[in-house]
Amino acid sequence: MKKVNYYLVSADILPEVYSKVIKAKSLLSSGEAASASQAAKMAGISRSAYYKYKDAIFEYNGDDSDDTATISAKLRDSAGVLSALMNELYKAGANVLSVNQSVPVNSYADVSVTIRIAEMNISVDKMIESIKTLDGVCSVRLT
Repeated sequence: MKKVNYYLVSADILPEVYSKVIKAKSLLSSGEAASASQAAKMAGISRSAYYKYKDAIFEYNGDDSDDTATISAKLRDSAGVLSALMNELYKAGANVLSVNQSVPVNSYADVSVTIRIAEMNISVDKMIESIKTLDGVCSVRLT
């Protein structure tokens, strides 16, 4: 098997077709384009150029690990408790990236929510405190 090498290169020095392939891939993944042909046309490249480069070009968004946080909570198994937690995250301006919930045991479930915190309108500590006050939340902590 041939070893694949990757390089991190500024988009400014690359031929324009590469950024257009990235645009076409974005249009496809967002649903703005229904097909590769439509995405290529919208991005201003040929379909063959799209297919030639689509599996070799990826956008690098940097290390945004400082922009995420994971909240672990123990919730009572009652209707609306998880929804109330999600509502608090929404009010704080957090972007939910993933939610994992265990099957309830003894009427309680463990929940892990990973959020993007970069554009929140309150501090993480204030958000955690507001979640702790919700009915049905037994414990909550940042992990």
